Amino acid sequence: VRAARHGVDVLISSGMSSMADVETGLGALAFGYTAPAADRPGPAAFSAALVSAEGRDALKRKVGLFHCTSNYPAKLSDVNLRSMATLAGAFDVDVGYSDHTEGSTVAIASVALGARMIEKHLTLDRTLPGPDHAASLNPAEFGELVRAIRDTETILGHGWKVPCPAELDTQRVARKSLVVAEDIRAGEVFTEENLTVKRPGTGMPPARYWDMLGRTASRDYQADDVLDLLP
Repeated sequence: VRAARHGVDVLISSGMSSMADVETGLGALAFGYTAPAADRPGPAAFSAALVSAEGRDALKRKVGLFHCTSNYPAKLSDVNLRSMATLAGAFDVDVGYSDHTEGSTVAIASVALGARMIEKHLTLDRTLPGPDHAASLNPAEFGELVRAIRDTETILGHGWKVPCPAELDTQRVARKSLVVAEDIRAGEVFTEENLTVKRPGTGMPPARYWDMLGRTASRDYQADDVLDLLP
């Protein structure tokens, strides 16, 4: 509460916590950010601040929430990384992952699931005494983690399902068009026998096949001619 009353940005870890614990912690921050100094803190006041529009807005602007498994090193089976997305959906704040697993796999995976922040311990020697060193990265490994995270951000892209520019040349070659299977004279009817589908994809799309059956040719075609694009 005191930190929030000073208006500072806060990064909060949810290690060892239930959803109820997280709600209490975020509620305390929401209260500190929004309540008058004379208001008395407490569970009821925290709950009210957490559900208020002002409290939610303050949390969204000021707080980063980390999913965490507080074990050193943490087992992969204990990571439960999907709960990070649960936190994001429940509280609408930036989420991250505080990583105590060995290696970089989980930290990289968390970025693919929406982590905006990563905490990873750095050590010069994983054999040193103390709980954190075994789950830490040396400087070279840490550099590789940063590069892998940047690659992951690039891989995630913009989210729209459209061909990328580099695919367009391949699209023209690999896709198929309606073509005539045998010579057709102008005025003849398109049938299942004289229409087929072949590469390249520069003509009428194959999905128009059923539309064309029964229609008449507007010009002469030779076998393997690509059917003209029509409205």
